[in-house]
Amino acid sequence: MNGSRNNKMKICMVAEGCYPYVVGGVSSWIHSIIKSFPEHEFILLTIVANRSFRGKFAYELPDNLTQVYELYLEDSDWVREGDGKRQKRLNKEEYEALKSLLLNQNVKWKPLFELFSKKKFSLNKLLMGPDFFRAVRECYQLRYPEVVFSDFLWTMRSIYLPLFLTMRMDVPKADLYHCVATGYAGILGCMARNKYHCSLVISEHGIYTREREEELIRAKWVEGIYKNIWIEQFKKMSKLAYSEAELVTSLYEHARELQIELGCPREITMVTPNGIDASRFVVTEDMKRTLEEDMIHVGAVLRVTPIKDVKTLIRAFAFAKEKVPALKLWIMGPTDEDPEYAEECMELVQTLEVKDVVFTGRVNVPEYLWQMDMTILTSVSEGQPLTILEGYAAHKPAIATDVGNCRGLIYGEGDSFGDAGILTHVMNVEEITAAILELAYSKEKRVEMGENGYKRMMSRYKIEDMKAAYQKIYRDIADWM
Repeated sequence: MNGSRNNKMKICMVAEGCYPYVVGGVSSWIHSIIKSFPEHEFILLTIVANRSFRGKFAYELPDNLTQVYELYLEDSDWVREGDGKRQKRLNKEEYEALKSLLLNQNVKWKPLFELFSKKKFSLNKLLMGPDFFRAVRECYQLRYPEVVFSDFLWTMRSIYLPLFLTMRMDVPKADLYHCVATGYAGILGCMARNKYHCSLVISEHGIYTREREEELIRAKWVEGIYKNIWIEQFKKMSKLAYSEAELVTSLYEHARELQIELGCPREITMVTPNGIDASRFVVTEDMKRTLEEDMIHVGAVLRVTPIKDVKTLIRAFAFAKEKVPALKLWIMGPTDEDPEYAEECMELVQTLEVKDVVFTGRVNVPEYLWQMDMTILTSVSEGQPLTILEGYAAHKPAIATDVGNCRGLIYGEGDSFGDAGILTHVMNVEEITAAILELAYSKEKRVEMGENGYKRMMSRYKIEDMKAAYQKIYRDIADWM
């Protein structure tokens, strides 16, 4: 890229299941990155479950985000019945590539990308046709002859349909594909790299393969060997993304080590911590909301979804409230992402007859956070939670489960600031209750830990630090072009 273009790039940000449909977490990070680089043009390729999400954006899109493309993993085959007859059977190269994918043996991705890029290629005809049947049968005979073949065949169709829909996507042209996960997002980035020879950066907030593996192990909708087949599917997609990317970033060192363990070359890995705008949490005259001064306020900034394990939070708070009646819990975040779960959480509050639990819905977090006495996060999975850092910006200590980088944020990673909160085990009501009580009993400890957290946040988790890291990444890529 030459100087006459001022190193301006067209960047395709690829997201899965987050931006711009839900707020917080990864979505906030993507929104912040796009707004931070107005000199670049961004387009968004976003992956969601189905067309019910179409255009339902929770964010006002930045001016430099010029186009949004949506990919639906639960979609119909839009090829008309009379089309694509010449692609009814695969040639030898295509069939061998398909078989390598099913067997996960030296997967031949390039011929697969070329196969699925054909405009009049029917996925229905492939999945229900003789070539897919034969490849599945070979896989079955080699690896899984102990299960019922008809079940195996239909499961393989359901496993591969989302991937095939992904590979059918007509990826837009860009100078750089920046994928905020491996998985299906990584596949799209690899497709674009294969088609346009563009640059590819992967930024993982959680380790995609590990998160999917944890979900599948707990899942009730899939059993036996099929759990392993699904896990293998996500691993092969991540392996491709790692092999094609020029740079793979993570939020903290342990996540980087996991990426390397999963096959990412060490030399292309880089740690780029989250960053927040600390100035948003400075108390101003505009923050006129005043909460009860005689209460001890516990703030949970989260989406009311199962991964945040709000039910454990409510149970632990109920026990703590029995010991310290002055406690009040504020659950700050949207309840519409999983309405059924949110309703169950509200019913649990009623069943336990616990008072002083408030579901605020979406709020301007800084207006509330400065009046909290502590923040709390009881998630079963996290990356590097922004809510903990935002609490630190407001000088508040954090209670968090030992997931993602919560341990590093609370106890530090090579700094001497001291504990900034209390870490607990996942789904451990007794420990979480004890942590709430420990901070409730001691204002001095809350103040000391809150100051430790503020110093830790200011030392390496400011928005300016994150912007500087990605400014260098984007500048270096522009210089290569």
